[in-house]
Amino acid sequence: MDNGASSYHRFLQGDNAALEELVREYSDDLVRYAYFYVRNSQTAEDVMEDTFAALIIKRKKFKGEAPFLSYLYKIARNKCMDFLRSKRSHEVPLFDLENVLKCESAENAALKKVRDKEIFACMQKLPKQYFDVLYMTYFHDFSAEDIKRATGKSKKQIYNLLARAKNSLKNIFVMEGIGYEEL
Repeated sequence: MDNGASSYHRFLQGDNAALEELVREYSDDLVRYAYFYVRNSQTAEDVMEDTFAALIIKRKKFKGEAPFLSYLYKIARNKCMDFLRSKRSHEVPLFDLENVLKCESAENAALKKVRDKEIFACMQKLPKQYFDVLYMTYFHDFSAEDIKRATGKSKKQIYNLLARAKNSLKNIFVMEGIGYEEL
């Protein structure tokens, strides 16, 4: 599975339908990811659109060293940081988790959806760097190498962050009274 890389390469060669495939495949993930940073559903959607606009305008070659989604996350994180820098004095509203997760696909089982909501809600209480590694690990099965490429941190930093993040998430589960399996 190339995680969108072949579609992006086809787009770079002029196939606009390939871009539509990428948007269909990854827009929901990007909105959820961006939402953690900006805490506003509409702004998260704007970040997603800006991420795809960057692909269209810059047309950078994707080297394929990591999953294509990690490349999109990197662009989206940069767009979020740009937004937050421009809005430093603006108060960020509390999250509305239902709006973020409403884009879950219909095929997901109800129990998995409930569990993912619980995990995602608890992850909202973690520092951003912990959120990043857990989100990429649990929701997209990224390897440490993939996360390294997406975040610019070393593998050792990724492993340390992941261990601390798991421990923090378990503590939040305990405080919230939510059962957890081995994370």
